[in-house]
Amino acid sequence: MEPETLTGRQLCYGRCSTAESIYKTPEGGAVIQALYDEALAGLGTGYESLTLRTRFGDTHVLALGSEDAPPVMFLPGGNFLNPTCLGWFLPLAESHRLYAPDIVGQPGRSAQERPSPKGDGHALWVEDVMDGLGLERAPLVGLSYGAGLAIRVMGLAPERVSRAALVSPSAIATGSVLPMLARVILPMLLYRLRPTRAGLLRAARPLLTEPEEAAFLPAVRQLGAVYRHLRLDAGLPRTATKEELEGFEGPVAVFASEEDAFFPARVVLPRAEEIFPNLVLTERLEGCQHVPSRAAFHRVNERILAFLAADPDGAWPG
Repeated sequence: MEPETLTGRQLCYGRCSTAESIYKTPEGGAVIQALYDEALAGLGTGYESLTLRTRFGDTHVLALGSEDAPPVMFLPGGNFLNPTCLGWFLPLAESHRLYAPDIVGQPGRSAQERPSPKGDGHALWVEDVMDGLGLERAPLVGLSYGAGLAIRVMGLAPERVSRAALVSPSAIATGSVLPMLARVILPMLLYRLRPTRAGLLRAARPLLTEPEEAAFLPAVRQLGAVYRHLRLDAGLPRTATKEELEGFEGPVAVFASEEDAFFPARVVLPRAEEIFPNLVLTERLEGCQHVPSRAAFHRVNERILAFLAADPDGAWPG
């Protein structure tokens, strides 16, 4: 989309917070890109790599699953790598055409400009990606930061989203600041000062439920690189209100982790019941940190597949 074709409303909401590189150094950016390639290899050979034009710059999209299958858009977590997040949801591609864009302004292969979290820039970006993929309306599955972006779209353009499954979601409710600082920020700062393997594991444990499991070791390495080389995006999608979601009538499923340092289930699930008009499924992931365990992801994927297949006008099969 050419910038000169944007309307006044789009220009107002589409201001980017910075054009500065998201990487502290070119060498650090190269380290993260090498980890991106490694994560891509972990997906196997069954994916396609697409590049779309949006008002925020080029967007790289991974596509998996049969082209004839029903489409689903997956929005990954922030300050992390899209193919790694996508790997946790691969079962969805067995029966759906799964589209996963690298979020603009996040580590990956999309443009580096960051839409301001105070406006609707991210929602407009998702609309641009859907337009580029030829998706007039589709289900959204979002993880953490990506779930917050899905909620922004549900508020701004509810007609574009048929239903939404949100995992460890931002933009609903957040936990207490002091425990978050003690559990997440302090270990991160200590790791930056002295980047050892032990320090990295201490920094990873409040985020990853199973940091020492083989399936999550690549995520631990990526977390270390992100902490050392990325200018972290601290601007979470703004918290949604009941009023701005009144126009969204599609079914919603929310999965929240019990021990999440950012978005704990004890605050997320009650507020989800307040703000979503058609909340059909909530699930507390017991014993899980922000990134759930392998067993929890297995359960979440099963539940999401049933949720995607359910009749929107019928009873939830449970």
